[in-house]
Amino acid sequence: MKSFKNKVAAITGAASGMGRTLAVELARRGCHLALSDVNEADLAKTAELAGQHGVRVTIARLDVANREAVYAWADQVVRDHGKVNLIFNNAGVALTTLLEHVKISDFEWIMGINFWGVVYGTQAFLPHLKASGDGHIINTSSLFGLMSVPSQGTYNSSKFAVRGYTEALRMELELEDAPVSATCVHPGGIATNIAMAGKVDPIMEKVTGLSEEKQKRRANKAISTTTPESAALQILAAVERNDRRVLVGYDAKLLDKLVRLIGASYQALIVRQFRKMNKPRQGTQKSAA
Repeated sequence: MKSFKNKVAAITGAASGMGRTLAVELARRGCHLALSDVNEADLAKTAELAGQHGVRVTIARLDVANREAVYAWADQVVRDHGKVNLIFNNAGVALTTLLEHVKISDFEWIMGINFWGVVYGTQAFLPHLKASGDGHIINTSSLFGLMSVPSQGTYNSSKFAVRGYTEALRMELELEDAPVSATCVHPGGIATNIAMAGKVDPIMEKVTGLSEEKQKRRANKAISTTTPESAALQILAAVERNDRRVLVGYDAKLLDKLVRLIGASYQALIVRQFRKMNKPRQGTQKSAA
């Protein structure tokens, strides 16, 4: 896909962050948009910003963990726009907890959005992308889909799953000679609202010695290394090149190289760093799952 002009792109999680900047940049390039999110007020703002570039923009409130709703939205996009060429499965949430203590309901919540939302979006849109004759699937994994860290095991699980799913999908599409390709996106620290909006298990206060608010602010500061605008440009350039994988941000590129260089030994480095940042764990009580 060498040009986005007069194409139609569907984007989940479009109310803020990378979803918003992808929408605005695509609109600037003449791409029509179908945008979705659970945050209707901010979604409307994204639509307003994108609409200033003279393209057609439709919006829908959508919970990507709801399979039926995602399929219905995909069909509605085609009815509204006549076709769809790109699906950006971008919606995501964060959860900070320990795997020993995580509530199963919380684990299901993050997997429902981060992983199953990607699966539903891919399967719902794939027939329409094939029908367009020029389609592309862009699935958002993470740097944490390439390496794991303590307290992010549920997030790691969801993002590693997206990576495996997308890589297998890309190969299957190539074997089929389908008119559709797929790219897996691995952002490092992007200055979005995901950390502040995420869930933090109360047990983490005993682990870190910090309140939930302070933990979120520390995480938000740590990940704010690349602007969403820069991330959008890097992602769209990868789509134009038909890259299999795109590492977004210098931190993603650096840590990916480190993990590939030293293999599983990276885990010992992470453990040492985590110990420096947090007080020793004391008196944690196992919570009911």
